[in-house]
Amino acid sequence: MTGQVRRQYGWDTLRRFMPYLWPHDRPGLRLRIIIAVLLVLASVAMQFALTYLLKWAIDAMNMTGARVIQFALLYVLAYSAGRLLGVVFDNLRNIFFERVGQDATRQLAEHVFARLHQLSLRFHLARRTGEVTKVIERGTKSIDTMLYFMLFNIAPTVLQLVGVAVVFFLNFGWSLVIATALAVIAYIWITRTITEWRTALREQMNQLDGQALGRAVDSLLNYETVKYFAAEPREEARYAQATRAYADAAVKSENSLGLLNMAQALISNLLMAAALALTVKGWADGRYSAGQLVFVQANLTQLFRPLDMLGMVYRTIRQGLIDMAAMFQLIDTEVEVRDVPGAPALVIARPTVVFDDVVFGYEPDRTILQGLSFEVPAGQQVALVGPSGAGKSTIARLLFRFYDPWSGRILIDGQDIRAVTQASLRASLGIVPQDSVLFNDTIGYNIAYGRDGASQADVEAAARGAALMDLIERLPQGFDTPVGERGLKLSGGEKQRVAIARTLVKNPPILLLDEATSALDSRTEQDILTTLHAVAEGRTSLTIAHRLSTIADADTILVLNEGRLAEQGNHAALLRKRGLYADMWARQAEAMDEAGVAAE
Repeated sequence: MTGQVRRQYGWDTLRRFMPYLWPHDRPGLRLRIIIAVLLVLASVAMQFALTYLLKWAIDAMNMTGARVIQFALLYVLAYSAGRLLGVVFDNLRNIFFERVGQDATRQLAEHVFARLHQLSLRFHLARRTGEVTKVIERGTKSIDTMLYFMLFNIAPTVLQLVGVAVVFFLNFGWSLVIATALAVIAYIWITRTITEWRTALREQMNQLDGQALGRAVDSLLNYETVKYFAAEPREEARYAQATRAYADAAVKSENSLGLLNMAQALISNLLMAAALALTVKGWADGRYSAGQLVFVQANLTQLFRPLDMLGMVYRTIRQGLIDMAAMFQLIDTEVEVRDVPGAPALVIARPTVVFDDVVFGYEPDRTILQGLSFEVPAGQQVALVGPSGAGKSTIARLLFRFYDPWSGRILIDGQDIRAVTQASLRASLGIVPQDSVLFNDTIGYNIAYGRDGASQADVEAAARGAALMDLIERLPQGFDTPVGERGLKLSGGEKQRVAIARTLVKNPPILLLDEATSALDSRTEQDILTTLHAVAEGRTSLTIAHRLSTIADADTILVLNEGRLAEQGNHAALLRKRGLYADMWARQAEAMDEAGVAAE
């Protein structure tokens, strides 16, 4: 990734960012930028005026007479007023530009966030969540700082360089101009050289920082698993390894900063010494006044004040471009599943589901579904069973269009789901998964998540339909009860009921139950099954099951084996066939008998 980012940052990144900074549909923001630029020009002009005022005041002090004293006082007061105006210009500039920077940052962050939701499940399974969020965090935080330095440090410094050259030429001739130019060139060269080295160290720090964060997030999300295996020392060692590597890189980076500061100070002070010596010699020869010594010193000080920050500014801009390029790389990530141009919405009159010769695999060298064909008639309850790895959960992912099949078609009410919008497709499907992950919010919020704009009455009706009201009425906070991270404050059965209620709020014509009770105990499973049967009544439902006893009453049972449809029929018919389904039933019955004997 680093190599790709390096190729992207620079002018290409700035060009891509310009529409956010200079939005065509926001004339108010563009006006703010123009005002900020004018204030920058006014501030630079005021800085040059200050050096002249200070020179005139000192020259006046070397003379005698009442009127001379008045002029000296006038210059000093003007100098003080000019310093105040300089501060006012700088802060007004910041005030006018702040809205521009924040708005550009907001728009880019929202664009990246929206893009992440468009990317395929394959992308999110391959990337660590902590690393992705860190890319967004770094990119958004760097934008405002980078813009500030580019517009209010680099641009004024360039203007000051030109201004100092003109002023020095008019007052001292070419010798001081050439000396200043050579010093500035040497200053910029040494700064760029060392900063390039520091940038490489900074990239390494970012990589190690992301790695440490990714390991921390991964470990904390799997808190219970860590506890199950008493793996706290192992996790601490992995995290410590990442933090130690980050600390070593940070030490190198800070040490290189000291070297940069010393090199910069050497160049600036050599120029200062040469310029002041040249001025003193001119004063001794009677060519210059005493005020010109301060004039030279003030101009060089003002010039090198922003140049002293050049290393940090260069590194910040460079790092900002790298971080922004990483964000643009997320935006540029290919969207695997797209709506076709002009795709209509899915319209369902009869909620039938058909898999027509579907071939699919997650990797090119491993085919999961091999020409699978079956139909789920409207209003019927159909079950999918089969050994592990037969492709049952893959069917759910294909139906929701998390992936598209390599070949074949998936039809709902005769419409190919690749030809309709994904939003309308998913609005027509409801799912109760095996592991119902909830948002870290309230029970009411998680139920209402089923449909945007769901009313409190809808939420309460769904909770009753999912047999959840007894629990909610026992809770002191009722629907406002927090469920915790991933819903871990609730039991498995309670989480499933919330997931069922969420689906009831959505009220889809097609319901998918993906091993919705496999992680529950027998008693809870029976309660949930009763609720699910009631919910599925009057809908087309497709149940993916591992325990065959939970789907024995299905209208049709489809038996998968190695990505193909091996058998189909109702429970009694499949047992009479004495095929794969009958064998699976016998094995599970035997296992239950052995478990019962062991319990006795």
